[in-house]
Amino acid sequence: MRYQLDLTLRHAEGALARVLGATERRGFRPLSVDGEAQPDGDRWHLRITVEGERGEQVLEGQLAKLYDCLAVQVSPC
Repeated sequence: MRYQLDLTLRHAEGALARVLGATERRGFRPLSVDGEAQPDGDRWHLRITVEGERGEQVLEGQLAKLYDCLAVQVSPC
């Protein structure tokens, strides 16, 4: 199943790598990544499309635990 992730991340070194790593370790394959810096310059808004067999709650819960992740919303595509 495919999911759309909408994330708000701190603008920190390695934040994107940590998000993608956590996504892959939970059994989801990233298909596309799109993002932009927020006007304040301290945050990123990131949209990732992933594919995987596990439920969306697994991924949402794990990403919410990351320090750099300020907000996460997962929705089916």
